[in-house]
Amino acid sequence: MYATTKNDYHGLLKEGYNKNESAQVTTKKDPDLKGEKTKPYEEWTKEELYQEAIKAGIPGRSYMSKKNLIHSLKKN
Repeated sequence: MYATTKNDYHGLLKEGYNKNESAQVTTKKDPDLKGEKTKPYEEWTKEELYQEAIKAGIPGRSYMSKKNLIHSLKKN
């Protein structure tokens, strides 16, 4: 299992992992992504950016250009 969020990091700390172990686990890339999410936002399609904006809960995403979606996702 790969931890990917701040909550996962804190959960690992509560389970007894030290800070270094927790940080290492939470920064590992999930091999199941096969690089799909590791490429820079500029290489994503507008649809991929839009779907990520939905997950992030970015308001006004349906009216945004690709450039605006990238900016909002990086800011979020």
